This record gives sequence, C-alpha cells and structure tokens, in this order.
Amino acid sequence: MQIQGPSHLHGAQPINSPHRATQAESTSATSSLAEVDQLDISPEADLVSRTSGLPEMRMDRVAEIRAQIASGTYETDAMLDVALDRLLDEIG
Repeated sequence: MQIQGPSHLHGAQPINSPHRATQAESTSATSSLAEVDQLDISPEADLVSRTSGLPEMRMDRVAEIRAQIASGTYETDAMLDVALDRLLDEIG
C-alpha cells in the first residue's frame, strides 16, 4: 500500500520475487580473492574486556583509606611525594 499524503491512498500492491544481482565479473577473478571476516570492537567494549583481568577490590583496604581521608591522616608529606614522583614518571 502506498500512502501519498492524507487524501491519496492506493490499494494493495502485488508481491514481487526478490531481485537477484547479476554477476558482473567472472568467477575466476573473484575466487582468487580470499574473503576476510572483520570484527570491530568499540573502545568501551575493549575497556570492559581488559577489566576482567584485574584483581578484585579489597574492600577492607578501601574502607581503611576512606577512614584515613575522613580523619585527615591520609595525606602526609611522604604520601604526596610518592604521588608526585609517580605522576612525573607517567608524564616524563
């Protein structure tokens, strides 16, 4: 059925068989080319895949560090020096 605006309505249309593409090239030319499958993985899926190999979080250690941060005893000069050295190693 074709609808062409609110006032033009046509009746049922005949059902045609699927169109078949004609082969333009010879089969010998195409058979020499190997078909290759390709899989594209999104960056998000790659990240999720890589996280499966990470160790489990130690919730007791996380709770301990959160308590230290809350009490103000986590950030010491030694801890900041280590963090700064690691940052400089990353960007250097």
